[in-house]
Amino acid sequence: MTTKLKALAHELKWQNLLLLTLAGMVNAFGVTVFLAPVKLYDSGISGTSILLDQLTPDSLSLSFFLIVLNIPLFLYGLKKQGGAFTVYAIYTVFIYSLGAWLITDVLPIDVSMASPLAGSDLLLCALFGGLISGVGSGMAIRFGGAMDGVEVLAVIFAKRLGLSVGTFVMVYNVALYVICGIVIHSWILPLYSIVTYAAALKTVDFIVEGIDHSKAAMIVTVCPDEVCAALSAAFERGMTTLDAKGYYANQPRTMVYFVVNRFQISRMKDLVHEIDPSAYISITEIADIYGASQA
Repeated sequence: MTTKLKALAHELKWQNLLLLTLAGMVNAFGVTVFLAPVKLYDSGISGTSILLDQLTPDSLSLSFFLIVLNIPLFLYGLKKQGGAFTVYAIYTVFIYSLGAWLITDVLPIDVSMASPLAGSDLLLCALFGGLISGVGSGMAIRFGGAMDGVEVLAVIFAKRLGLSVGTFVMVYNVALYVICGIVIHSWILPLYSIVTYAAALKTVDFIVEGIDHSKAAMIVTVCPDEVCAALSAAFERGMTTLDAKGYYANQPRTMVYFVVNRFQISRMKDLVHEIDPSAYISITEIADIYGASQA
């Protein structure tokens, strides 16, 4: 056990904890200043906690439900997700809960009836609440943690149900908003909450993957030396080549793996087809690149 704890301590980084602290505070600000005051619902466990906060006595606060619902889920996923992720996630949720408590109960900010910044404008609250909470959630994911236990449930159960992780989370949120509409006997707030969910989802993608997604080009050609020389001269980067063979023609080919950004795709295709008009090019999107440039 001691060896495992030492290994876990070695995995944890203070820089990540510092940034996860910021992520939790940002998320708390978005939810408690824009969403909760006008009774809009966040997604996942956060949205479930907001609903339960509205339905239960004042002694059971949003902060209480965030901890009670999230932490068991993270602990349940410990074996599958790993110790470092679990520690980071629980820490982030604790900071989120602490930030929500400070804003609603300690700081001199009135969030009881309307947003201090957007008033009772539901569209503004939905958009800015989604954007700001999305920044917090995206930062949590980017730096090794998570803000919501639903993602852990998705990783564990989605495959068993024949769903993707994204579909599982979407189904959960749709069910949550339907329940919210039934409970409060109105569909206006749940519908605006979908706007919040959409804004948060796009913001998380932006934070996690960045504004300029890289593209992986797989080029199958009979002129590998000329193609590689042209790409290297034009883009000043390396690439990887693999020996291949065409199935129908049964002729040798070379596969060139090359990473570009979206602004370089057109030029890359023109260069390749000038040299080898019959070259086959497939392009896929990639989120992250690690390590040195290709040799």
